[in-house]
Amino acid sequence: MGPTSVADDVRRAAVELFAAQGYANTAVQQIVEAAGVTKGAMYHYFESKDELLFGIYDRLLSMQKSRMDDIIARGGQTDDVVRAVCVDVVETSIDSLREGTVFFRSAHMLSAPRQLEVTRRRREYHDAFAVLLERGQAEGLYRTDIPSAVLIAHFFSDTHYLPQWYSPDGPETTTVVAGQLTELFLRSIRV
Repeated sequence: MGPTSVADDVRRAAVELFAAQGYANTAVQQIVEAAGVTKGAMYHYFESKDELLFGIYDRLLSMQKSRMDDIIARGGQTDDVVRAVCVDVVETSIDSLREGTVFFRSAHMLSAPRQLEVTRRRREYHDAFAVLLERGQAEGLYRTDIPSAVLIAHFFSDTHYLPQWYSPDGPETTTVVAGQLTELFLRSIRV
């Protein structure tokens, strides 16, 4: 078993257990047993259960931020770039539905320094998204009667709410739902 597979096995086991029984009700011993590793192996990669919960979110947000940066770097018409970013964040949120569910249900249990770091990282992502929207506003594409912070909250509240209603077993595919939510958002902000 390679080093990354140990960390991945621990992370996967933690997500499953946190999703099934909650973060507070999950013991480190349960995680290592489900992952098939020793406590020592887990603590080599994660210094605490707190770091494990933070790591679940950190991995998701880092991936989404990297993908957003790539989409922006490719360039193109502002509306097309915003659409691509929106579709991507919905698709990746659905692909990581369990991780998102665990995080949003348990984030308040993170240590204070970790909560501050989560806030900083989310703000970084939202700031990059705001730059795109403001570019569209400057080009006369998007409405300016509502502050961009409200527009951003509107879109991301839909995304963060996905675990409450979306089921991968339902009739709508990830791509269809991502397109629908994106279209609803773009129609609501266009001039």
